Order: sequence, then C-alpha cells, then structure tokens
Amino acid sequence: MQGFGNTVKASLIALVASFILGAVIAVFRISPVKPLNWFGAAYVEFLRNIPLLLIVLLIFLAGPNFGLSFIDGFVAGTLALSIYTSAFIAEAIRAGIQAVPKGQMEAGRSSGLTYIQTMRYIILPQALRIVIPPLGNQFLNLVKNSSVLGVVAGLDLMYFGDIISSQVFVTFSVYIFVAMFYLVLTIPISFGVRYLEKRLAR
Repeated sequence: MQGFGNTVKASLIALVASFILGAVIAVFRISPVKPLNWFGAAYVEFLRNIPLLLIVLLIFLAGPNFGLSFIDGFVAGTLALSIYTSAFIAEAIRAGIQAVPKGQMEAGRSSGLTYIQTMRYIILPQALRIVIPPLGNQFLNLVKNSSVLGVVAGLDLMYFGDIISSQVFVTFSVYIFVAMFYLVLTIPISFGVRYLEKRLAR
C-alpha cells in the first residue's frame, strides 16, 4: 500500500503544481509583453516535444550536481511530472482564454482594472469553465504518467511492482494487480470528467 499512497501523493502534488504553473504560462502566452510571450511559447514548445522520462532523468541526475541533495526519486519524478503536464495545461487554458469574447477584456480595462486583475477576476474564471473537460483529461494522463517515478526509485506503484515481480518471478499477475490499482485512481476521474462534460453541455 506504500506504493499506492505515494502514487496518490505524487499525483495530487503534481496536479496542483501543474495547474498553477500552467495558468501562469497560459497568461504569458497571450501577454502583450513580448518577452513574456516568447518565454511562454518556448516553455510550451520545448516541454511538449521531449519525452517525460528524459525530464525525470535530467532532474534526478542534475540535482546533486547543483547541491540539491534533497532531490530523491520521488521529488524528481513529481517535479518532472508537474513541469511536463503544465505545458499541456497551459495550452488548454490559453485556448479557453482565447474563446472568451474580447469585449470582456476591454470592459475590464475600461472599468479601471489592470491587465492582471482583469485576467484574474474576469477572463480566467470564464476560461476555466470552458476548458474543464480537456483539463480533466490532462489530470487523467497525469495519474497514468506518474508511473515514471518507478524508473528513478520513486517508491510508487510501478517501483514496488518491479521489486515484487523480481522477487517472486511472477510478472503477469503482479502487473495485472498494479494495473487494478491504477484503475482505482483513474476510473473515478474519468467518470467525473464525463459528468462535467454532460453538465456543461446543457
């Protein structure tokens, strides 16, 4: 059960961190300030086009070289999962922001709000409502992608599955058992996303 608990913990931490980071990057992507716009675009394009496993290994191996001794397998995996997923969430939120009528931004600015205040109080709440279904799918992928923690001894479900299968020399049954634990996590999210899609479609 330790592996299951660590998978849940890594998924929850990465879910919150990737959402916050993704929202910030999405605002950068449509910012009228060109350097922020360029940074947001480079961030998304770089992370979307390299494998998650490579990001995990870079953080895990580079951490100790920069004096970051606290970066163990669990921290490296969770951090990489957060950064990688945030690129996809940023694109989903950016699409949602662009779906909000431009008059909303103009109305916010003309009423005396700053660009950031208009984004925070007017645009983002509407955009998030639009992109709830795609965000749900990203969170579903996040839980499944948490299996990369097993590569760097992140003490997750896959890590303990690998250890048990190597000790008892039974691979198929062990990994079926691991898959059932993942289904316990992903099926409720999947049903939740479908429920929200139907509710928002009314």
